[in-house]
Amino acid sequence: MSYVIRRLLAMIPALIGVVICIFLLTRILPGDPARTLAGEQADAATVEKLRVDMGLDQPMLSQFFGYLGDLLRGDLGFAWHTGHTVTADLATRLPATAELAIVSILIALIVAIPLGVLSAVYRDRAIDHIGRVISLVGASMPLFWLGLLAIYLFYFMLGWAPAPIGRIETGVNPPTTVTGFYLVDSLLSGDMVAFTSSLKSIIWPALVLSTGSIAMISRMTRSAMLEVLGQDYVRTAVSKGLNPGIVVGKHAFRNASPSVVTVVGLEFGQLLGGAVITETIFSWPGVGSYVTQSIMATDYAPVQAFSLLAAVIFLVVNLLVDLTNAAIDPRVRNA
Repeated sequence: MSYVIRRLLAMIPALIGVVICIFLLTRILPGDPARTLAGEQADAATVEKLRVDMGLDQPMLSQFFGYLGDLLRGDLGFAWHTGHTVTADLATRLPATAELAIVSILIALIVAIPLGVLSAVYRDRAIDHIGRVISLVGASMPLFWLGLLAIYLFYFMLGWAPAPIGRIETGVNPPTTVTGFYLVDSLLSGDMVAFTSSLKSIIWPALVLSTGSIAMISRMTRSAMLEVLGQDYVRTAVSKGLNPGIVVGKHAFRNASPSVVTVVGLEFGQLLGGAVITETIFSWPGVGSYVTQSIMATDYAPVQAFSLLAAVIFLVVNLLVDLTNAAIDPRVRNA
């Protein structure tokens, strides 16, 4: 419990610093939100009235304390370019990003961990060389190019994928909202048509988004496994004639898992923070595309809310990673 309390207390100054940086950075962005909202043809009086309504006529310090007070009340502000509160916009868009991130990290785990383990066990053999090529391609391939290539190949040429227009195909009704995750909600409601359509719509952006994570996780798994496989206790287990699967799975991978858990947590936090490029290419109605629209409209509140949300997600994910590592390796709790 003391370890958890220490980790939670360490998050407080980080959050304070993030709030200050977010506020200052949004205020130095080029452009005038009131002029952008009013339009270039609006007269000065209309623009000035909007500035007053948006609170931009107040001194910077007053704006900051007003922003801080709103945060303490749970008010993330108003998105002028959508006409809704930021909380309402995030409530509709965050499940889409979270579902895409979860499917992407699951794909990455299914591919990367076995690939990394096999690459370490069969070092410098065919599977290891294949793993290196996959990691190199995944780490170096630009997402925007890979996304466009996937659309051209699987939609235009092969016809395997639906048109990249969102979370579900045109003409198919979304499932009854329970969790906000279309795949889960369609299963809960027994709507297999919506489930199939949602799966076909999410699998391609998730595959594209997972390429970077596959590269990072597989290389980290391979590196951690190679380090552990060279330890004395592993060689002793092998010399005793233990089953190779038990040696690799129980003795080696368990001791290599803290490094793997750490990189998985960081990758998942990054995916949850918003996959702007992937969401834009596949017209995915998530947080990333929402923030892009907010930046183009010079709308402060959504950008501030997203930045704060991304920071909180990273802090929470890091906390969960630390707790997981502490459960795996008791020495971490005493560090």
